[in-house]
Amino acid sequence: MNSKMKMGIIGFGGMGSYHYQNIRDRIDCLEVKGVYDLLPERNDVAAQNGLVVYPTREALLADPEIELVLVATPNNFHKPISIAALNAGKNVVCEKPVMLNCAELEEVLTAARKNGKVFTVHQNRRWDRDYVIIKHIYDTKRLGTPYFIESRVQGSKRVLSGWRGRRENGGGMLLDWGIHLLDQLMWMDKNPVVEVKAELFEVYSEGVDDNCKLYVRFEDGLWAMIEVSTNCFIVQPRWHMSCTDGTAVVEDWGCHGRMVELADDKDLGWTAEIVYTEAGPTRTMAPRPRETTRELPLPEVNTDWCDFYKNVVATIRGDASLIVTPEEEIRLMHVVDLLFESARQGRSLKCRL
Repeated sequence: MNSKMKMGIIGFGGMGSYHYQNIRDRIDCLEVKGVYDLLPERNDVAAQNGLVVYPTREALLADPEIELVLVATPNNFHKPISIAALNAGKNVVCEKPVMLNCAELEEVLTAARKNGKVFTVHQNRRWDRDYVIIKHIYDTKRLGTPYFIESRVQGSKRVLSGWRGRRENGGGMLLDWGIHLLDQLMWMDKNPVVEVKAELFEVYSEGVDDNCKLYVRFEDGLWAMIEVSTNCFIVQPRWHMSCTDGTAVVEDWGCHGRMVELADDKDLGWTAEIVYTEAGPTRTMAPRPRETTRELPLPEVNTDWCDFYKNVVATIRGDASLIVTPEEEIRLMHVVDLLFESARQGRSLKCRL
């Protein structure tokens, strides 16, 4: 089947229009037919682009040509709109966070099963090149066994834009960026999560976290730290991965960085003598002789965000299985729920998720 699948978008703000532009320009198997949005100015933009503007959400869902619906509204509307679309016989892609909690997601998946429709989540950060590089190093054990990973997204804008700064809309950085970074880690390490801790900060925003630090331990021993900051003026690397035989750093989304690995002879040139540094004498933290390590470029990888939508269309047509599965999102939301609970209790929590 070569015909384009027709799609409707509910919510034509920043993310909805982003999806439209990318699908229009890059996805051959999919066509956005029309949109529904509450705001007239957004509908005007849609009309200027030749899209059908539906007068109501129900009108969009009643269009028999539309097979797939994108839900790109504020987070608190994801559940009712997704259920309505599924009950109308539509397949659904929902923007992240998929829901506000795991219980909401269970309700939506019940509707998907009842109606025999595909439901998935736009976890597009699985295709980010910086992440794919780190995942490649992790999967190949190029630097030995990873045991600690730091994943950071840092900015200095401070203010959370629009509904992302409101609790009633499901705002805050854990649900905005934190959930992306957590999904990346949990797609990389499929072992159960056995411990979590969250520190949520309301530095400039009242009622929602505008900065967060998340700690996650996996059953295989890997620890990960996620940091999302909106008030950082000296940024740290996007990724820092400590492995048994070396270290990998990806500095930014431009994928600048390097790997440093131990040389074949791990004890080459090493000395047990005390070294006197500017900070005083040390043996443990003495600089390693240069000849005992090798600096390497980051691996080259191929990745394409278009694969997300190509996979969704192929799954609906019965030619593939979802890359972003409901089971993965249930697991993710269980961990998110526990992170919020950890922040409330002010301590780490054990689990097996």
